[in-house]
Amino acid sequence: MSLPCKTKARDNGVTVHTEISTVNKKKVNLIGLNREELENAISSLGYENFRAKQIWHWIYHRGVTHFEQMTTLAKTVRKELDQYFDIQRPSIIREQLSSDKTRKWLLGPPGGGEIETVFIPENDRGALCISSQVGCALSCKFCNTGTQPLVRNLTPSDIVGQMLVARDTYGEWPSSEGRNLLSNIVMMGMGEPLLNFENVKRALRIIMDPEGIAVSKRRITLSTAGYVPLMERCGEEIGVNLAVSLHAVRNDLRDEIVPLNRKFPIDELLHACRAYPGVNNSRRITFEYIMLKGINDSEADAKELCRLIRGIPSKVNLIPFNTWPGAPYECSDENQIKKFAQIINAEGYSSPVRRPRGRDIYAACGQLKSDTERKVRARN
Repeated sequence: MSLPCKTKARDNGVTVHTEISTVNKKKVNLIGLNREELENAISSLGYENFRAKQIWHWIYHRGVTHFEQMTTLAKTVRKELDQYFDIQRPSIIREQLSSDKTRKWLLGPPGGGEIETVFIPENDRGALCISSQVGCALSCKFCNTGTQPLVRNLTPSDIVGQMLVARDTYGEWPSSEGRNLLSNIVMMGMGEPLLNFENVKRALRIIMDPEGIAVSKRRITLSTAGYVPLMERCGEEIGVNLAVSLHAVRNDLRDEIVPLNRKFPIDELLHACRAYPGVNNSRRITFEYIMLKGINDSEADAKELCRLIRGIPSKVNLIPFNTWPGAPYECSDENQIKKFAQIINAEGYSSPVRRPRGRDIYAACGQLKSDTERKVRARN
């Protein structure tokens, strides 16, 4: 990040020394900077730290998109800020609304590439599904995103920007903790969040900041395919809820459908789940289990699943497979899903069947994919 450099300035906006140089003339995007970085950026123009606090409030509590809207700052200050900084969100390439009111955005983040973000509304609340990478390196066989190669990790700006776009769309400014339709966040979009750990951590800390967007960590869930080395740090340094994409109860099958299992097999993954910081009966781990017809949906599979997770405060989300062009699997029959759920429930575990949302716009679980990649695949 290249910041302007000023020798001195008075905080009333009257500059004493106006000689400013930049290593890079491109404006610095303030979205995605943490508090310390924002203070450094603002102090580089000679302003006091309280100005950074004001700007933070305008960006993350009021949701402004231009410096001119920051009316508690003098016009000269706003003009100078606009000369060197941006408040840049991802651009909206396309926005789709499902028949069930699920909304999907195809976004062009400032760092390049294309990502998809999905909002799933309920009666008085809803979950925003945020992406962490452009593409994905894990190649899970049931996931459309996995057919797209990893392009890059998203920056904190790219990640936080998805939340800002959603709040813009639903008019949820100023921010107020726990009282918005956009009440929950799930890091379940494109990519594996733990393979972009530092950027995801920085972004979620901004989103959780009580003087800004103020989403409680209790309302944020991070989903991993099982990148064991960073699971403990996720609990300690971010402190959000954990969801684990299990999807199979045997290593040979999980090796096939979740290739990351070859590095971190089931026993190792479940050991990390048992050790996840803060896990208890009121803060359970969610095991995600996609229902694939004739592959992983037998009654024996259900019983083995119960055996594997015994002693872990947890629940099991059963996910009917959402198909996509070229998908190698079919969804389990409805009756088979019910039998599977009954076995898990009988062992004392909550086992809701996730109702598919947004299938008609390819916004359901496992269907996300950059539009450019989808068009290329369609042509081939």
